[in-house]
This record gives sequence, C-alpha cells and structure tokens, in this order.
Amino acid sequence: MLAESEAIANLSNLLTDDFAKAVEIIFQSKGRLVVTGIGKSAIIAQKIVATLNSTGTPSLFLHASEAIHGDLGMVQEHDVVICISKSGNSPEIKVLVPLLKRFGNILIGITGNLTSFLGKESDYVLNAYVESECDPINLAPTNSTTAQLVLGDALAVALMELRGFQAEDFAKYHPGGALGKKLLLRVKDMLDMTHKPVVSPDSSIKKVIVEISEKRLGVTAVVQDEKVIGIITDGDIRRMLNERDSFLDLTAKDIMTKNPKVIKSTDMVVDALNILEDFSITQLVVVDENKYLGVLHLHDILKEGIV
Repeated sequence: MLAESEAIANLSNLLTDDFAKAVEIIFQSKGRLVVTGIGKSAIIAQKIVATLNSTGTPSLFLHASEAIHGDLGMVQEHDVVICISKSGNSPEIKVLVPLLKRFGNILIGITGNLTSFLGKESDYVLNAYVESECDPINLAPTNSTTAQLVLGDALAVALMELRGFQAEDFAKYHPGGALGKKLLLRVKDMLDMTHKPVVSPDSSIKKVIVEISEKRLGVTAVVQDEKVIGIITDGDIRRMLNERDSFLDLTAKDIMTKNPKVIKSTDMVVDALNILEDFSITQLVVVDENKYLGVLHLHDILKEGIV
C-alpha cells in the first residue's frame, strides 16, 4: 500500500502543460472521448470511461486489439482518443496509433515511457511513470495501473470543474439506486395525498384513535379552516391513556402538539430525512402555502434506501 501511495504522490511531480492542454482539448471537442488500451491498461480504460460518462464527458471504450480487427469504425472524425500503455511499445499500439493519426484524431497518450512509440507519436502525453511495481518480482501491474487510474480520475475531475458540474448534474446520470434517489427524489414523489390523516380540533379522542389506526402513519394532523394547527401521534395517545382513567371529556385540541415540523412537497426527500434525524421524530407534515397535503413517514424514506 505504501509503495502505491508513493507512486501516486509522485505523479504531481510529473505533470506538465500537456495535462492542461489535454483537458482543454477534450472540453472543446465536438466529438466523444475514446479511451483505448490492451491488457490491464484496457481494464483501467474501461473504468476511466465509466467515470467520464457519469460526470458529463461522453466517452466510449475501444479495445486496442479489437480496434485493428474492425472496431476502429467506432472512432468518428471529431473524437479525441486517449491511449493507455505502460510501455508504450505494445505491438497493438504500434499498429493502432498510425491509423488514428492517419484519421486526423487528436491522440493523448498515458504512458510510463515518454521515449516510447506512444510517447513520441502522441499529440499530448501524460506521464504515468512508476519506479517499480509493488509485487515481490516487480512484474504484476500494480503501481503502474494505479497511476493510470489516478490520471484518468484527474482528467475527469478537471473536466467537471470546467463544466461547473453540480450534484444535480450528477443525479441525471445516476437516477437509479440510493444515490440517484437522494439527489432526485422530492417529497411529492413519495406522498400519498389520497390517504392523509386529518381530524378537526373538536374531534373526539375515539375519532382521533380511529383516524390514526386507519391511515397507518402513526399520526394525524389537526386541521382548522384548512390550516394545520397541530398533530397527534400514537405516542401522544399512549401518554394520555397512562395519565388519565377517562378521556371522554377530551378533544383533539386538548392533546395535540402545536406548531409541528412541516416541509414543502417540492423539497428534497434527503432534506426531510435530515429534519427527522435532527429532531428525533418519525413523521413530517407536508404543507404547501398553508394547504395540508399529507404526512411523510420515516419508514417510507428508509424503504427507498435513502440513508
């Protein structure tokens, strides 16, 4: 681990103007970014492509070996190509690079050997040199592939900054799973407005209990003149029963909690979760312009996998 961390730390000493120029070329490109390599470098190329696509840079992976057997047709006129190779002298690279140059595509090389065929033929070169691998026999691609990966991540991050890429943009490319839901899901997307629990201030305690039971949210809003003036939770009911032998003389307004925590339907669900956690509560009343829309329950948020 220490050897790999030292190899990564040294990359900053190897950066030249070619890095900034490569970022600008990719940013200004009217085409896509094609990333190619062979062997372990091809696996790194696939990861770099995945990162670039998810952060707003249209990219595709081209296997160097398959490229010279027909897949080169994937490369279009305005595409920028990144070629990854530790040695820069692989036979497939030596065949592929002249073809790319003949097509007129800008070539960015990522290699640990600046004097290699790839290093000399690239329009821009990113130096991925490592002194050695970290395995006992100095043969398995370890430090070298990590260095390639880090340079790819650095390109992606620099391009994100140029584009002003924000969390909302990230969400567009990650709509599925917990991450996408956290960034995209709004309260209105989870709210069941057809079964909102509601009682009036003068409702009997029996009515309150029935309403809480039927709507199964553990709470009911107390509404007067279409405005929420309080809530009653099942905990409030339990406390009342523990404190009193009879509740026939009580109504909803006598046991409700005034000024409950509320949220708008257009607010993000993750913001609702933060409120619930901050105040150690399990329900939030949803109100838009003083209009009661329903109740958002913590369990509904957790079922969506937003944590």
